[in-house]
This record gives sequence, structure tokens and C-alpha cells, in this order.
Amino acid sequence: MKILGVVGSRRKKGNTYTLMQEALKPFTMNNIDTKLVFLDDYNINDCNGCEGCKETYKCVINDDMQNLYPDILEADAIILGSPAYFYNVSADMKAFIDRCYCFEVFDKEDRSVWLALNEALGGKFATVIAVSEQEKEEDMGFTAEAMIRPLEALGYRVVSTVKALHLFKAGEALNNKKIMEDANKAGEKLLKCLQLKEKVKAQLSKKNL
Repeated sequence: MKILGVVGSRRKKGNTYTLMQEALKPFTMNNIDTKLVFLDDYNINDCNGCEGCKETYKCVINDDMQNLYPDILEADAIILGSPAYFYNVSADMKAFIDRCYCFEVFDKEDRSVWLALNEALGGKFATVIAVSEQEKEEDMGFTAEAMIRPLEALGYRVVSTVKALHLFKAGEALNNKKIMEDANKAGEKLLKCLQLKEKVKAQLSKKNL
């Protein structure tokens, strides 16, 4: 089992990172392989809509995203975390999500018929963490949804969402017990979904189904 955590904040010790670490804790405590990625460490260009991926399901842009594609494909679940930038995800997170377009498959004759590689391979799970300095959820805007909707289109079932409000100073989340608990519980739920999937697969295998 492998879990990929993707942080769209440029603060290495910021609140998005802090909550991501807490969400990953149930996995690390169970000795499950996890990888934490800071998008700011990678040079990721924007998707240019060239459709060069339509036959191979591989992006033709040669940049650091090529180093992340294997991690995305190998991970059984993914956790995306982003601060709210002007009511939406950060530019780094948006570029990362857009570059996952290569995992979408369209019918050659009718583009209204499509699916994601993850769906063809059996589906995966995800969790989303959105962070905002404001006190009201509406001031977070589309941050959480801007991660949830693409993940669903990519064949992930988003099993939990953390919306962390009123956090601005780096690491401030550590002083908010409820938000830390929410992140930890989100990780636990994601882990339980994966464990249930493995259990059912094993049961079906025994029954030769």
C-alpha cells in the first residue's frame, strides 16, 4: 500500500504541511509507505491543451511532472492539500491538477464518452485538505471543490475533506486541537477505506469471484 501526499503551499512548515503530516500519521504509524511532495520543489509547466497524451495517456511536456507521474500511478490513495489563494487553490496545485489530464481517456468518435485510467483499473481513494486564513467557510471559496471535482473525474472517491479556517501564521494549526483532530480522522478514514478494499478483494479471491 502506498500513499501520496501533495502540498500546494510554498511554506515548508506552514499549516497545509502541518495538517498533511497529521493526515498521514495513521499510515506512518502502521508502517505504510508514504511520500510527501512539495510542489514548490518541482518545475511544473501548465497544461497547454495539445492533446499529445490522447493515444499514450502520457503527457508530452518534459518537465519535473514526469518525476511525479510514477508516484501518482503507484499510489493507492492521494491526499491533496492547498491554501486558499483568492478563493481557489494555489497556482502550484492548479498546475499539478491540470497536468493529470493525461489520465483521462476519451472515445475517438464521441468525446462525451470518457473515463479515467483509475476507473479502468478499479478506482482509488482520496482526501482533500483546504486551508484559509478567514473565519467563514464561504471565504474559502472554491478551494476544496477545486481539488474534489478533478479528483472525482480522475477516478478517485474523495472519502473525507478537511476545511481548516482562521489559520494564517506558519504552524498555527498545531495550536488548534479540533483542526488537528479533523486531519487525523480524515487520514484514519482514508486508511480504513483502503483496508476494507483489501479485505473485500481477499474475500472475493477466496470465492473465485
